[in-house]
Amino acid sequence: MNRLIYIPVALLVFVASCNTQKKASKFRFDMPEAGTLVPLGESVPLKMVFPEDVSSFDSVVYSMDGEVLARKTDSTMVSLDTEKAAFGSRTLSAKLYHNGEERVAYSNIVVVPPAPKRYGFKVVAEYPHDLNAYTQGLEFDENGALYESTGFESSGRNGKSSLRKVNYQNGEVLQKIELDTQYFGEGLTLVGDKIIQLTWRSDVGFVYNKNTFAKIGEFTYGQSREGWGLCYDGTRLIKSDGTSRLYFLNKDTYAEEGFIEVYDSKGPLDSLNELELIDGKVYANVYTKDIIVIIDPETGAVEAEINLIGIHPEKADYNNELNGIAYDRRGGRLFVTGKLWSKLYHIELIER
Repeated sequence: MNRLIYIPVALLVFVASCNTQKKASKFRFDMPEAGTLVPLGESVPLKMVFPEDVSSFDSVVYSMDGEVLARKTDSTMVSLDTEKAAFGSRTLSAKLYHNGEERVAYSNIVVVPPAPKRYGFKVVAEYPHDLNAYTQGLEFDENGALYESTGFESSGRNGKSSLRKVNYQNGEVLQKIELDTQYFGEGLTLVGDKIIQLTWRSDVGFVYNKNTFAKIGEFTYGQSREGWGLCYDGTRLIKSDGTSRLYFLNKDTYAEEGFIEVYDSKGPLDSLNELELIDGKVYANVYTKDIIVIIDPETGAVEAEINLIGIHPEKADYNNELNGIAYDRRGGRLFVTGKLWSKLYHIELIER
């Protein structure tokens, strides 16, 4: 049985009146609304709602991330220039000084890069790729030899995580070692005569002699949660862990020495996977998507997106993702493949 509950109209009017008075007495931001996305370089109006009990005041001090932007003695709007703002959430505050008292209001904006350039692709050539290779890392050396890191196979295929040297022209595995079964192989990169290979959730990376594949060292992760992708910019290692962060590692000690957050025009970009360094930019697979993003490693801005939908028609719905970027610096050629793919593709980018 449902019962009707009657609330006196006078009580409702009283509650509404109290709420209205409370809102009117609060010093708060009218603009911008908290969480507003702002492309870098755009101006943002800062507009306040002043309490009804404040007819005049000494000053209002506007700040972003604790840095003073402006001091005003009236209620006119302030224009915030984001030209030099860092990407990500930026805290806004306004301090109202009145009769020896201070009232503070807060809001925030999320500074993002402009919309990225868009690229399609053209397949220049196709090469055989081992169907049992669950590709997690892919890289050419200066002589055109291709190195590959694989994880555990799936879909009933036998095999283990491995490190390989491959003849990319015919798919022949020239050299191979298998990881202990407790490890899930992930991204790799080359530093001189060494190969650096990540594992997924074991919190450890391995260092090998490039020529013999003999393990000559290992290291543990720092703040990064897992091992996903890895590349080398000539000075430092750059590592992904499946989040929106790229971590910078010392090339000799492998200690984490900082990170950046990666943003596109919609906000932080998660699921960054296999990495490749090309002409100073980080190319990154986005896990579960047929997309490669091009990232400025100094700012974290996604500058471009490569749409590779349809490149591999044999691709299954699960455990068959695009994952593998390799750049042949001698010929300026870009190659891609995926987990358990039968093909390695040489592609050219087409700007849209």
